[in-house]
Amino acid sequence: MLVMALAALDQSIVATALPRIVGELGGVQHLSWVVTAYILASTAVMPLYGKLSDQYGRKPVLYTAIALFLVGSMLCALAQTLLQLIVFRAVQGLGAGGLLPLAQIIIGDLVPPARRGRRQGNVVAIFAVCSVLGPVLGGVITDLLSWHWIFLVNVPVGALSFYVIARTLHNTNTLRERQIDFAGAALLTAATMAFLLVLTLGGTEWPWWSLPTGLGLLAGGVLTAVLVWHLHRAPEPVLPPALFGNRVFLVACLVLALTIMGMQGSALFFPLFFQTVMGVTPSHSGFLTGPLMIGIVIAAIVNGRVILPRTGRYKPTQVVGLSIAVLAFAVLAWAVATSRGFGVLEPPIFFLGLGLGLVMPNMTIAVQNALPMRHLGVGTATLAFFRSLGGLVGVAGAGAILNNLLQNAGLAPGPAGEGLHVAAASADLLPAYRSAIAAVFSTGVGVIALALVAVRWLPEKPLAAHRGADEQG
Repeated sequence: MLVMALAALDQSIVATALPRIVGELGGVQHLSWVVTAYILASTAVMPLYGKLSDQYGRKPVLYTAIALFLVGSMLCALAQTLLQLIVFRAVQGLGAGGLLPLAQIIIGDLVPPARRGRRQGNVVAIFAVCSVLGPVLGGVITDLLSWHWIFLVNVPVGALSFYVIARTLHNTNTLRERQIDFAGAALLTAATMAFLLVLTLGGTEWPWWSLPTGLGLLAGGVLTAVLVWHLHRAPEPVLPPALFGNRVFLVACLVLALTIMGMQGSALFFPLFFQTVMGVTPSHSGFLTGPLMIGIVIAAIVNGRVILPRTGRYKPTQVVGLSIAVLAFAVLAWAVATSRGFGVLEPPIFFLGLGLGLVMPNMTIAVQNALPMRHLGVGTATLAFFRSLGGLVGVAGAGAILNNLLQNAGLAPGPAGEGLHVAAASADLLPAYRSAIAAVFSTGVGVIALALVAVRWLPEKPLAAHRGADEQG
């Protein structure tokens, strides 16, 4: 839970401070890269962390992840340009890629699937509480001190995590042969980066019908083909092809990726909307985004302590959760587009969190219940990979949509981020920003609706009551 708190605090604090960071460092057209660089790096190494933990043990790999994360945090605090911050966020992401999956893997080692709902609910609740405190803390620090200080919050939490892990955590898995698929990890990273560059730069710095866009798509396609060929021939592939023969795992990856794609890409712009269009301070915008995580906390606790233990079923809850999320997001997009006030905006944000809180913990339980213990580490980490990959595509896609719409309206942000300040000061420009952000939210509605359609193909298996009962998957 301390490791989860470390990851949650960083993500939510940075999101609130983004407008101030861009205002000081400039380059609002590259705003999404402050988040994208972090997610890209963390996403690419997630499966590798799962494989390393299977082979070297959970504890030393978790130490490595935390240490790298803290080094990146301190470098971010020292950044003087936007380029430096983006690079240092990538370093931070290389460590962050091990925090969430390793925490979930360790829970999977210790707790049987039938009892994992309560534990996963607790973990999500801790994650969400920190995510609620993060925007508020980030806003206050940004207002009173400087955005540089938001990254130093990670240091004491990380130090406490080191101490507690050293005192209490013992290796819970049997170590396997030490053969690491570095080539697969490199191919996976390169293919993801190629497609991401097209998604982020296409339509803005690269015209859609241009040589750079075509080369990027070609490179991504070739790298993906080589990666698939490699995975079927490597003795210990970074993404074992056998995992994708498991229908629960395959559908879970698709549904979770789509869910996070729609939610993450839009939620990134909650602080931007509140500060730029509604004219509130960074600390106030942190309070206004709080209902999202409050909804996730409530749903995760009720699901883990009441619904899942009584029913023993994970699929119906996910269908209900996604239905709530689609409806809430649609209301939110309408409210933004039609200039509604805070009294109309806040309830759908809360219900959006309520719906998501019913989906995410159950999906992890479903996958861990369906996989044999020998694949628990890499399977859980790969699910986390697709979860973050969805967020990665969502953030880049939402940034591309926003930039394209602003450029079409003649409001392409300048290199110093003056577009944000002009929009906040001039009522004449607010409709263009409001319309662009509403379009981003509407896109999120469609993506989560696709997840609702896909979840109908998710098989439901009885939850194992004891560790090892699911050994045959």
